[in-house]
Amino acid sequence: MRIRTNKIQKNITSHSKKHSIDEERFFCIGQIGSGIVTVRFTIRNGVIRLFGAGYWREGKQRYEERC
Repeated sequence: MRIRTNKIQKNITSHSKKHSIDEERFFCIGQIGSGIVTVRFTIRNGVIRLFGAGYWREGKQRYEERC
């Protein structure tokens, strides 16, 4: 899955196996300005529903390893 964004140049979108019990959950990690932001979301009935966003260390580590 590729999520289009306006502000994020490079991003990583991945499935969250740890938190996907009742529904599929995803992470999108990308750089905005000088920071690396992680957005957690799900897709319900064709609508993207965000349930968390922040500058988390784990997301930054993943981003720096892969980009």
